[in-house]
Amino acid sequence: MQGKKNRHVTASAPVAISGGKWDAQPLDKSSFTPMYFQIQTQLLKMIQSGRLRAGDSLPSEEELSRIYGVSRMTSRQALQALKSQGFASRHKGQRSFVSQPRVEKDITHLCGFTAEMQALGIKATSRVLKAETVPATAEVAGQLGIAVHAPIFLLMRLRLADKLPVAIEEIRLPHDRFPGIEKLDFSRLSLYQTLREHFGIRVSRADEILEARSATSREAKLLEIHARASLLVMSRTLWNTDGMPVETAHSVYRGDRYRAVLHIPATALE
Repeated sequence: MQGKKNRHVTASAPVAISGGKWDAQPLDKSSFTPMYFQIQTQLLKMIQSGRLRAGDSLPSEEELSRIYGVSRMTSRQALQALKSQGFASRHKGQRSFVSQPRVEKDITHLCGFTAEMQALGIKATSRVLKAETVPATAEVAGQLGIAVHAPIFLLMRLRLADKLPVAIEEIRLPHDRFPGIEKLDFSRLSLYQTLREHFGIRVSRADEILEARSATSREAKLLEIHARASLLVMSRTLWNTDGMPVETAHSVYRGDRYRAVLHIPATALE
C-alpha cells in the first residue's frame, strides 16, 4: 500500500530581510492554489503587516526557489505578480524592492495632494522647483480671465509621498488677486489651505482633463523613473463661488503609483 503523498515542502531557516527575519511557511504542493500564488500571498502579508516596508528588498528568484523548493519560473511569477499589483518594483540589474501601494485618485472628488495623502496615512512633503512672478501667456490669460502679459504667480513643486517623488505640479494664479503670495513657503504650506484661510477663497468647482503620456527625460529624472515611463496627466481650472477662475494647474503623476477612479451613479446609465 502506497504511503500518503507528502503535501508540504519544508521551508529553509528564517530568511534575512531588511529589518529582521522572515519565517517562510511551507507550501501545499497538492493544493489547487498555484505555488507562485502561495508565495505571493506570503510576501503580500509581510508587506501589508508592515514587516516589509517601502524600499525594503525582497528575496531574489534564486532565494525563493531555494526556500520553497520550486523552479525559478515559479519564483519569477510570484515576484511579477507583486509588481503587477504595484507592491514591488525592480530596476535593471537589481533585485526587487517593496513599493508603496498605488494611490487611487477619485476624479469625482476635489482634493489637494496634502489632504489626499493624509487620508491614506501617508506623509506628504514638497520640494519647490519654481516660485516666481511671470507674465501670463495668451493661453493662461484666457484660462484665468486676465489680460495677456498680466502678472501671474507660478508655483512648481515636486510632490513626495513618504519621501518618494510621485508628482510634478505646476500652478498659475493671478498675482493681483493674491498679493504677497510669492513670499510664502510652499515647501511646507498647503496651497489650498492657504487660499482658503489667508485669502478667503471658496471653491465651487473644477474643470479637469485627464490624459496619459510618456515621461520626458526631465520628468523622469525628477520622478526617479525610467525615461518614457507612463504618466497620468491632469490639467485643471479651479473656480470660486463667485464664478471666477482661481487657478490653472498642470500636474503629472507617476503611472506606477497613481490610477484614476471614476464613480458613476446608476442614473448616468438611464
